[in-house]
Amino acid sequence: MPDSPNKLSQFWQELKRRKVVRVITVYAAATFAIIDLLSNIDEPLGLPEWTLPFAIVFLSIGFIIAVILSWIYDIHPEGGIVKTETADKIKVEDISKSSNSWKIASYISFVVIIGLIVLNIIPHTGKKELLDKSIAVLPFQNLSEEEGNEYFVDGLVDDLLNKISVIEELRVTSRTSSDLYRERGTKSVPEIASELNVTYIMEGSVRRYGDKARITVQLIDAVHDDHIWTDSYDREITDVFQTQSEIAIRIASELDAILTSEQKSIIQEEKTSNIKAFELYQMGRFYSNKRTGEGFNKSIEYFEQAIETDPGYGLAYAGLADNYYLMALLGHIDSKTGRDKAVELAYNALDLDSDLSEAYTVLGSLYHTIDWDWDKAENAFQHALKLNPNYSTAHQYYAEYLSTIGRPEKARIHVDKAVELDPLSFVIRLINARTYYHQGQFEEALRELKKCDEMQEGHPWTISLKIRTYYHLGMEDEVYQVLKEIFADNPRYDLEVAEQIYQESGLGAVLLWKVENDVTMAEEENLNYYEIAANFALLGKDEDALFWLEEAFQIHLYDLNLMSFNIDFRPLHDHPRYKAILEGVGLADL
Repeated sequence: MPDSPNKLSQFWQELKRRKVVRVITVYAAATFAIIDLLSNIDEPLGLPEWTLPFAIVFLSIGFIIAVILSWIYDIHPEGGIVKTETADKIKVEDISKSSNSWKIASYISFVVIIGLIVLNIIPHTGKKELLDKSIAVLPFQNLSEEEGNEYFVDGLVDDLLNKISVIEELRVTSRTSSDLYRERGTKSVPEIASELNVTYIMEGSVRRYGDKARITVQLIDAVHDDHIWTDSYDREITDVFQTQSEIAIRIASELDAILTSEQKSIIQEEKTSNIKAFELYQMGRFYSNKRTGEGFNKSIEYFEQAIETDPGYGLAYAGLADNYYLMALLGHIDSKTGRDKAVELAYNALDLDSDLSEAYTVLGSLYHTIDWDWDKAENAFQHALKLNPNYSTAHQYYAEYLSTIGRPEKARIHVDKAVELDPLSFVIRLINARTYYHQGQFEEALRELKKCDEMQEGHPWTISLKIRTYYHLGMEDEVYQVLKEIFADNPRYDLEVAEQIYQESGLGAVLLWKVENDVTMAEEENLNYYEIAANFALLGKDEDALFWLEEAFQIHLYDLNLMSFNIDFRPLHDHPRYKAILEGVGLADL
């Protein structure tokens, strides 16, 4: 045992004599440099994913071989490779005879290793690396004197958002949320960024004069309230789309976001070079977003004019396709007519521009909600999100589809992403609440419903889900308070009768009275059969729930795609009639 330290010392001296330690130092430095180089060039050069792991394994094997060879062989001071003599054959005077080149290489290698470690630590502690690569583009100021230019200015913001949204490394807030700061009052940039949960804010203004326009933009680090860069672009109107591409690429550069050649190509592509068609498209979007019969009809006019002005404008076809899909879904047009028109227009859009995430999203949505064709819906949504990973609407619709086919964990990922990209969207918040509800997370659902109320107080969709959520949480007083507000605002219900039923028989009896009241008016007021079925199921009236589900199936009610993940229908899952409906919808084997 006393000889052990001496043996270790002898072994260490032997390693140094055979220059194994120096080989290890030099090899480690070279390995560090190679791995660091590969990690920086693999994405820009589009190298396969296995490149870096393969290099690490290859270099690890090489390390073992290098150590073995350095133990056996040595480089003679006078040149050539010789076999290293054993320690008992070496003369004392020869031990110090070694080339200075190995010493120099060892020192250089040690410095290289330290340098690479420092360089790899600094980016992770520096300001840019700490900052999340997230950005919101606020509405640009319209400084033009001519009336009607606000649609042109809003269109430029839309175009810029579409361009930077394809950059996968960036998280880009949807216009729905950022547009709420059009009149921001006294709110500072850091306050807005905090509410939108982003690190960077882009502001801008547009002044249009004749055939020219001046676009001024500034990128702000909202965490530190620092202006990163400001620039003005004086261009011909026909060149503004090229300017948008320049700004998008500059944003990627400033935020150190890697831009692939494919992404750069999409950014530089101009959807149209016709300003008139561009403005007509924006008008179509404006009216379509109103979600009213009059709005839809008005938007058709503008989209068709945009297509007539520029027959190659694929985005206008996609906008018109979305318009017809929504009209069919919301009952503003014959469902088959609207569906067929939407499919035709979406494919027309893709024939003109295969990179349109919007067109694939329309297809995915109608395959899911109208056709109940799950495979086609999956493929369309995958295409949409690959083309634009920052498209909040695609994430929202995909999350709904995933819930339908029984993949709740993945649905949660995509609805969370939709909320992250568009935190102030009423619809996305409502879908988030509904997802929580049907996954049995009632507290979380209620939290989201309160946010929905802050955005649009008293919306019927929110009220309906709120009643169910309160009911599951056992909050009877809150349920009845919401019911009283409904009864007071709708002459179809007699508040005094409701109060009497509540006092005599309790909340369940009042809810049942309301549902039965709804049934008597179902056809006259075009009430939703699926909604009636869900209300009966909530109250444990299984036979009534099944009857109305069958009625909904007879008219191919789109809401039936929701039935498999609806928590209120779970007691019916083993019932033959429920299974028959599920089979008819195409969900039995999922």
